[in-house]
Amino acid sequence: MYSLVKFSGFMKPYWKVAMLGPILMALEVAMDLFQPRLMQHIVDVGIVQRDSSTVFNTSGLMIFVAFLGVLAGLGGGFFAVRASQLFGADLRSALYKKVQSLSFGNLDKLGTGELVTRLTNDVTQVQDAVFLCLHILVRAPLMVTGCVIMATFTSPGLSLMFLILVPSLIAVLVLVVRKTYLAFGAVQQGVDSLNTVMLENLAGVRVVKAFVRGKYEKSRFYDSNTRLKDNMVSALRVAALTTPAAMLLVNVSIVYVLWAGGLRVNNGSLQVGEIIAFTNYLTQVLSGLMMFSMLASRVSRAAASAKRLLEVLASTPEVRYEGDTRQAAISNGKVVFENVCFTYGGQTSRAVLSGIRFTAEPGQTIAIVGATGAGKSSLINLIPRFYDVSSGRIVIDGVDVRTLAQKTLRENITVAMQEVVLFSGTIRENIAYGRPDAGKDEIIQAAKAAQAHEFISTFPDGYETVLGQRGVNLSGGQKQRISIARALITKPKILILDDSTSAVDVETESKLQEALADVMKGRTCFVIAQRISTVLNADKIVVLDEGKIAAEGTHEELLLSSPLYGEIFDSQLGQGLGVNKVAGHG
Repeated sequence: MYSLVKFSGFMKPYWKVAMLGPILMALEVAMDLFQPRLMQHIVDVGIVQRDSSTVFNTSGLMIFVAFLGVLAGLGGGFFAVRASQLFGADLRSALYKKVQSLSFGNLDKLGTGELVTRLTNDVTQVQDAVFLCLHILVRAPLMVTGCVIMATFTSPGLSLMFLILVPSLIAVLVLVVRKTYLAFGAVQQGVDSLNTVMLENLAGVRVVKAFVRGKYEKSRFYDSNTRLKDNMVSALRVAALTTPAAMLLVNVSIVYVLWAGGLRVNNGSLQVGEIIAFTNYLTQVLSGLMMFSMLASRVSRAAASAKRLLEVLASTPEVRYEGDTRQAAISNGKVVFENVCFTYGGQTSRAVLSGIRFTAEPGQTIAIVGATGAGKSSLINLIPRFYDVSSGRIVIDGVDVRTLAQKTLRENITVAMQEVVLFSGTIRENIAYGRPDAGKDEIIQAAKAAQAHEFISTFPDGYETVLGQRGVNLSGGQKQRISIARALITKPKILILDDSTSAVDVETESKLQEALADVMKGRTCFVIAQRISTVLNADKIVVLDEGKIAAEGTHEELLLSSPLYGEIFDSQLGQGLGVNKVAGHG
């Protein structure tokens, strides 16, 4: 419950709307409490004394009171819904804003499937709990308290049973809340697991079909779904004990009232109408406590969700930008790695990068090559501060990147990432993603440089062609070229191409390199490529091996000095030439 209280700040802007709900609920309760007294009056006065006018007049008053109570209930429900929906919208916005501020390291830990669950299912659970609190948390206590007071006025002797009934019911509710809180925490973890399986399967459906792994994926989903079902059944089984236990206690109490009240009627100390009124109050106590039971179950589930949401809101970005960071623009694009070391998540067991030292001069193209897992992508991810160095520093134009404002840094560095991500929308919108104000001519110019204009022009709608989710209606090479155009249109001082032409044919790649040579004049360019042909003309080639620089230099220099580079060259183009050169040089 405490975790839910921490979200009270999201309700402050709507406190007026939130207060109207409970106020109207209180009016509805007052009308409900008045009804048994009117019923008692009809029986003890109208029927016993055969006074038809009393029966008709009191019945009319009962209808009016009931109608007024219905209006108050509808109004209370309306304002409770409105306040809870506004609360939920603000909470979702705050969570989404927080996720956007998190660094890559935070997102790696949280996971996509888990974040989807938290921003959807968990928020819904908390939002529903807020609605029930506004709708029931006032109504139920007032109903129980009012019924106990009215029943005491009706028959002080019979009302002593409440001293046993109410504490017993409260004890049942407390026990259920404690049990269900832990159970629903496991349920939410099960939802995380199920969402992760679904997202992976839907994103990789083509891979699943290509490798005929549908049966295996069904098995994964079945296992996650079964675990979720078992956790849910376990939680609901505990929650379901509330109603039978409460009904048992109240029914025993009703039997006692009818027996003890009948004895009092026989000796003349109690009237029939009073027994009817008392029994009504007793059943309304049950109604109020059952509301508590439902609220307790939902709040215990929402508390588990609230704890998970607080973990997101309390997350501190691993990459921090201090308030005194510099706003000055990057003018040249000179990048220097000074003894850089890096480990993911602060792990010390194995450094991904160690002792990285090299300089990229303005206007140079720096190629990063090496075997899979050598640390190539990790290295270039440090330049725009997707991750922070563990030790050492990266300097751009003489300034440590950690002292530059995020806006300054990211506006001057553009990355065409290894995994192309395109958004739902038109091709034009995707190319202009980094510069929404870019004109049509600029978009076409960027597309031409990326060798994308030709195939875009073949579409009936050209640049207004609507892309499916993640660009599903484009080939891999077409998506990569649009990604490169998106990077070029920002006209960055530093361009990073992370294996961004792996799906492009050799002829198109050659044209792309020629176009980039013109576009990137005066700009620093980092290129990661699996194909050695991509990096032959680079100004400097940095060879990585197990997170360390094994060699650096031009293509010709490395052929003479680096056995590792010679092996890479020979494996693709050299036919033994690279190894022979190195051996001959030795």
